[in-house]
Amino acid sequence: MRRADGIALAIFAAIAVASPVRAERPVLAPVATIDAAPTRSLETAIFAGGCYWGVEGVFSHVKGVQLVKSGFAGGPRNRRVDYDMVSGGDTGFAEAVRVTYDPKQVSYATLLRIFFSVIADPTTLNYQGPDHGTQYRSALFPLNAEQAKAATAYLAQLDKAGLWRDPVVTRVERFTGFQDADAYHQDFMRKNPRHPYILRWDAPKLAAFKAMFPALYRDKPSA
Repeated sequence: MRRADGIALAIFAAIAVASPVRAERPVLAPVATIDAAPTRSLETAIFAGGCYWGVEGVFSHVKGVQLVKSGFAGGPRNRRVDYDMVSGGDTGFAEAVRVTYDPKQVSYATLLRIFFSVIADPTTLNYQGPDHGTQYRSALFPLNAEQAKAATAYLAQLDKAGLWRDPVVTRVERFTGFQDADAYHQDFMRKNPRHPYILRWDAPKLAAFKAMFPALYRDKPSA
């Protein structure tokens, strides 16, 4: 779904206010049985989980997260893309975020747990919420063998947990690079808290994170 402005945005706002539908149902995912051993003082992780506004917005409030960038991952290596190109759904890229975090404060497995508890539904194939297409698929892009082991094990653990009616379809994908989105898309939730899309789909995710993981929540978002 392309986020509009002007008259279309006003119409969307009216529908959002009138509709009882909100973000995906939060589910308390289990503690991971396998974690990724840190390899450096600051680690990086890549997540794709639908529109990157909300993914970035939630992760930026996690204690230990130093920086979150919205962008694109999953497409051919060295191919340059932008938002309009990826929105066509035929580039192979997904909207994604790059999370830089301190493993002494928050682990990769904890980020996985937050991601699947309040950000992304792992059972919806090629869509999250109102956004449909391969560019909105949920995917994990491990950056090393430790992350790959933890991500693969956690998806199997979630599938066996039976917390969702449908099977887990989130995939572990090969990392081929990450491209930052335009400045307009960075820190979107913080800069536009009253945007209709944020209010309807993303603010509930942040509220669920604060309620479900109070010890991990911080009020001031990272850069």
